[in-house]
Amino acid sequence: MKFRVLAALLATLPLLASPAAAEPPVWTVRDADSTIILFGSVHVLPADLDWRPDQLDAALATADDLWFETPVGQASDAEAAQAATARGYLPAGQSLSSLLTADGRARLDRVSGRLGLAPAGMERLAPWYADITLGVVTLMRQGATVTTGVERTLADAAPQAQRRAFETPGQQIAFFADAPMADQLASLEDTLRQLDEDPDVYNRLINAWAMGDTRAIETLGLTPMKQISVHLYDQLIVQRNRRWVDTIAGRMSGSGRTVVVVGVGHLVGPDSVPAMLRARGYAVDGP
Repeated sequence: MKFRVLAALLATLPLLASPAAAEPPVWTVRDADSTIILFGSVHVLPADLDWRPDQLDAALATADDLWFETPVGQASDAEAAQAATARGYLPAGQSLSSLLTADGRARLDRVSGRLGLAPAGMERLAPWYADITLGVVTLMRQGATVTTGVERTLADAAPQAQRRAFETPGQQIAFFADAPMADQLASLEDTLRQLDEDPDVYNRLINAWAMGDTRAIETLGLTPMKQISVHLYDQLIVQRNRRWVDTIAGRMSGSGRTVVVVGVGHLVGPDSVPAMLRARGYAVDGP
C-alpha cells in the first residue's frame, strides 16, 4: 500500500467505545478442494485490543500455509532497514525543505517540532522516507507498537503452517523509492497537511477497520491516494494486487487450507484482491 494509507492503518484506538467490540473483516475463497482466508492487516496496534476474529483463529489452527506481504522476523526487519537507509536520503547539497511548497515547509517545521524530530535529520530525508518517518513516529507517540500489530502477533501462530511471502523487504522499499519525485512530494505534502490539520483521520480509519466498515476504509484510505496520484495508486495497489491474485490463483489450483495476511487496503474497493478473484470466477465470501 501507499505508506500514507499504511500509516493511517497503524493508529491507536482511542475513539472505540469498547476494544472488545472489534470485529475486523474476513474474506473466504473456496473451490472444491481449497480454502483461503484473507485477513486485512494493521501493522501497529495497542496491546489491549482484542481484535482476532474467531474465523481467523479457526483457520490458523488448520492452515497448511500462512502468507504475509514480506517475511516476518528480525532478518526481514534488518533487510528493510538496510534498504531504507541505502535509498532514503537526498543527495549531498539537497534539502527536503527546498523541495516543498511554502505551506509544506511551515507544516514540516510544526509537525517535526511537535513530534520531537530533529530538523537537521529531517532535511536529509528523501520525501518518501520523510513521509514514512512522520507517520510512524506520530502513531508511536499515540501509544501504538509494532510488537502488538497483526503481523507480529500472528508470527508464531499456526506453527504447523509453512511460512510464505509475496514480496521481499527490498522490493517494498523500492516501490516507494522508485516513485516519481513529483508523486513523492505530493504525498508528503498531503501527509503534512493531515498531521497538521486533521490528525484524527487516523483514528477514524482504524475504527473503521476494527468495526469491519470496508466502505469507510476505502473512503478514508484509498480515495485520497487516488486523488493525490493515480500513478502511485496503480503501482502500489492495483499492480501489486494483480500479482498477488496470480499467486493466490496458483495456490487455488492445488488443494489445502491457506491464510493470507496483507494490508487491509489491498482487500477493499473495486481494485481489491477479493474483487479481482471474483472477476476470475472464484467464490469469495465476505464484505
